[in-house]
Amino acid sequence: MNVQYILLDDSNPQHRELSIYRTGTINRVRLEDTSYKAYSSLEIGAHDYAAFFHYTAAEALNALPFFSESGNGLDSWDESFLHNSSLNEMKRIIGECRAEINPEKNETILLGWQDQPIGVAYMRNIDAAKFIAFLDTLIQFVEETEAEGRDLEFIL
Repeated sequence: MNVQYILLDDSNPQHRELSIYRTGTINRVRLEDTSYKAYSSLEIGAHDYAAFFHYTAAEALNALPFFSESGNGLDSWDESFLHNSSLNEMKRIIGECRAEINPEKNETILLGWQDQPIGVAYMRNIDAAKFIAFLDTLIQFVEETEAEGRDLEFIL
């Protein structure tokens, strides 16, 4: 079978329309609020979203007590929440994930594929140093959230 390889390009509007092109948001919220309010947000671009799962950060964070309607914890295509009491542990886990990444070793990963109507493999280049910078920003966001006594909402 012939397979077409598509390397996703964030600057290509056609690529941004593909369902395999995923982004996310982490919101600073208060679970005790009577109405929903996001106090601030951290956007997860498509590059960092793919790297977040590739480097198993999402999987490692599932050791924490996330809760969601689906019951899947922190998962793609889901919304989940993490209480402020778990944020210190979250920082530790992210730090451990960060330490495992070689900033000089970029990778090309397979995001997904389809067989019909033609074979297509969707790929993405991962810049390890860029993802490490995102993890540093995430740790800072978590520290600020913890200091404010707020919680996190993940929309993946």
